[in-house]
This record gives sequence, structure tokens and C-alpha cells, in this order.
Amino acid sequence: MPSDKLHLSLQANVLTATLHRPDKLNAIDNDLASELLEAIQAAGRNEEVRVLLLRGAGRAFCAGRDVSAAPTPRDLELVQAVASALVALPQPVVAAVHGWTVGAGLEWMLDADLVLAADNSRFKLPEASLGVFVTGGLTATLPAFAGLARAKALMLLGEEFSAAQAQAWGLVWQVVAATELDATAARICAKLAALEPRVVRRYKKVLNEVGLASFQKAVQAETQAQTDFQA
Repeated sequence: MPSDKLHLSLQANVLTATLHRPDKLNAIDNDLASELLEAIQAAGRNEEVRVLLLRGAGRAFCAGRDVSAAPTPRDLELVQAVASALVALPQPVVAAVHGWTVGAGLEWMLDADLVLAADNSRFKLPEASLGVFVTGGLTATLPAFAGLARAKALMLLGEEFSAAQAQAWGLVWQVVAATELDATAARICAKLAALEPRVVRRYKKVLNEVGLASFQKAVQAETQAQTDFQA
């Protein structure tokens, strides 16, 4: 069901979940995270859903956690639960990002199975400079995709990087013009939806079991580190 902060649409076996806080660059608050978690869990039980497409409304994909309020244990719980749900979802997840993709937004992006980025996308991991720890299983996904040395630099230095760099480092599958992002995402999702669902689900399951074997360990370690920082 649509809400003010998350818009859902199911067409041709593709469930599109649009983060919808455009005035806040889709920054994550508890309502948005909770609604997205419920949508992912419901999608996993719905045989009509063959692909989940995650995107953002307005000028950005997601500016990370809403920092207008201090982080709480519930914030951390929900952000981590969404990340785990995206990875555990039997169906493939496609993330189509544009504009700013920052912090937890970037972390959720890397929890997808296939990432498309508009050429105007800008990425950043500012957590270290803010005195908080990364989330979303990033300590597993980023080294797996970009290598350990680059993951350390991106997390600790928090420097902004471009869509072209993200593609070169293995964080995104394809970079397209911003005007072509929606059409490209639709084409990729349709191709995935046309595959035999049992085959797609088995590929995702086995690839994640092998390639992201430490994902849940990473989520637990991140949660503990963030909890220690907040103490």
C-alpha cells in the first residue's frame, strides 16, 4: 500500500519501491525504514513478485540517515533489518540510483543484486567523520566488491566519488544518462522477470552464500560497534 514516504507499484511482476521524501533527499527515518522492511518481507511471500526495483524520488536516491535527530537503537535496528531483508529476499533486487547516494543509502544500494547508476550520481560514506559506524553489512559488501584496501579508504576518508569511479571499482553494473535511468531499469527488470523464478532464486542464494558468506557476521559486528559508539 502506498504511503507518504514509500510508494509501491507492482507491474509485470516487478515491484517498484520508491523512497519518497524528496524534500529531504529521501533521508531515512524510522517510518521510511519500517515501511520498506514490511514491503520487502511481503514481497518475499508474494509469488507474483519476481523482481524488486529500489529507487528514489526527486533529486537523489538517498542522502543516508536523517540526522535531524540523534541516532537511537531503533534507528540502527531498522537500518540493519532492511539490509538483511534485501540480501535475504529470494527475488533479485535492482537498485536504480541518481543524485546523492550517501551513507546508509549507499549501504542499501550495495545490498541489491544489480545496481544501475545515472551519470549524475555522487557517492559518499561520511560516517567516520560523524563519529558513527557504517551499517547495512557494508563491512562485507564493500570489500567484496571493491577490495579491502579501497573499502578502508572509502570508509575512513569519506571522500566523494563519481558514478564512473563507482563502476570502475565494481560497485555498479552500468552507468547511463540520467534521462535513460528509468528506461534502462525497466528493461533490466523485465529481462530478470522473464527468467524462470526458481533458477533466479537459486543463483542469488548460492552466489550470496559464497560471495557474501560473512554478511550476517558483518551486520552483527557493525551493530555492536555502533552501539559502543553511542554508549
